[in-house]
Amino acid sequence: MELIDSHTHLDFADFDADRQALLAQSRALGVKRMVVLGVYQANWQRVWDLVQSDPDLHAAFGLHPVYLDQHRPADLTELADWLTRLAGHRQLCAVGEIGLDFFLPSLDRQRQQALFEAQLQLARDCGLPALLHVRRSHAAVIATLKRFKLPRGGIIHAFAGSQEEAREYVKLGFKLGLGGAATWPQALRMHKVIAGLPLDSVVLETDSPDMAPAMYPGQRNSPAHLPAICTALAGIMAISPEQLAAASTANACRLFNW
Repeated sequence: MELIDSHTHLDFADFDADRQALLAQSRALGVKRMVVLGVYQANWQRVWDLVQSDPDLHAAFGLHPVYLDQHRPADLTELADWLTRLAGHRQLCAVGEIGLDFFLPSLDRQRQQALFEAQLQLARDCGLPALLHVRRSHAAVIATLKRFKLPRGGIIHAFAGSQEEAREYVKLGFKLGLGGAATWPQALRMHKVIAGLPLDSVVLETDSPDMAPAMYPGQRNSPAHLPAICTALAGIMAISPEQLAAASTANACRLFNW
């Protein structure tokens, strides 16, 4: 099976001790490409340095809503500069991780919304997909995406919405990122939703080092877990792991123009 991990944070310190060995292990297991997402201004250079060290890594840059209090107005200008400077580079693949987080009550929703819209505008202006963090905020995200109409769509990271929300995202040109959270046996509602998703709407991800699957409880998540995640999700979808791997890889390649 050939797989693409469409959402990782491989630049995080969690991987400093064994990053190169882990990349080699992941490739040996069939994970051929990985996307590394920036989440705040201070980690963009680290993300880019990592990506430049390996031709099979790809970068996305954004201002994540969870780090709202760290972001400064100048960071948006700098993000625009990064995207402009790297325009057309084969290893720049998206704007992200961006979005709305209504789960944490300390995060000001109006500030989040303004930041989200500014970054969607950058994605549209630069002709890039957007990789979205959506937590307890599906209605607001869908309404915003309907206004912005991104030509290249993007991915709803760690999708955990309803069948109706899935249909809305797919109509808007977005893929649904599926990973470790949906492998847990108690995620019964998500199992029902996933079982009904069209194969051309899904991409696989790990969110490494977070969101470990049920097969590796309490462990650091990594791209090396993606084959096991694929097998578990394929079982929920009543298809073979090879079918899911082929579809998700083809979907990611179309989205990112690979």
